[in-house]
Parts: sequence; structure tokens; C-alpha cells
Amino acid sequence: MTLYVDSSALLKRYIDEPDSEAAVLILGSDPVLVTSWLTVVEVRRNLARLLDGVARLTTLRSAETDFDAMALMVCDGATCTAAAVIGETLGVRSLDALHLASAQRLMIDGLGFVTFDLRQGQAARALGLRVLGC
Repeated sequence: MTLYVDSSALLKRYIDEPDSEAAVLILGSDPVLVTSWLTVVEVRRNLARLLDGVARLTTLRSAETDFDAMALMVCDGATCTAAAVIGETLGVRSLDALHLASAQRLMIDGLGFVTFDLRQGQAARALGLRVLGC
């Protein structure tokens, strides 16, 4: 099994918030994690917003180690076009549409889509993805 990890799920690995324990368990259940380069931007931005000093530097190092172990997808033109259609059709936010399009482009049977964003989870189910998290 392979898991596509949304930013909302990965951030829970570094910031203690509701559902952090569940996220850590789900992420640890699969050795193959995939995400978009978009997640790098979103996670780093949120860590900079939420943490400072040594905690920020230590957590950033941990996140970078995790990103090095993941397969990172590029948001190319085809992904952006697919995201536009998803956004128009399902009414999701732009960044959520990009994550959903990235997961769809993998074309992996049984792909798990890990998110803790309720609207994104509903959209993922509508696209036929197997949602874990919410």
C-alpha cells in the first residue's frame, strides 16, 4: 500500500494538536509515503508560524529528514490543469485541489489519501480515493 500525505496530516507529526496521535500511527503504518512539493512549502510555512528558536530549527530538521525519505511529486502543468477541474467541480480550495490532483496522477490502485481536513476528505472520497484520517 502507498499513502499520499496531505500537509494537514504531516504537520500533525511535528505539532501536537487534535488527532496528532492518529496521524503519527497512520503515517507509521506504511513505508511508502508520497506527497507534493507543495507540502514542503505548506509545512515549512506553518512551522515558521507556530514555532521559534531551537524548537523551530529542530523541528525543521526533522521535517527535512522526513521529506528526504518521501517521494515528492512536482506540480506540473498537467497537475495544475487537473486541480483546476477538481476545484471547479468540487469547490475545494486551490491548495487542496492541487493535493487531490497530485494523488490522482499517481494512478495507484488502493492509494490511501491521508488528510485531517474534513472538506478535503469529502472531496477525496468523491474522487474515489480511500481516505484515512477524517
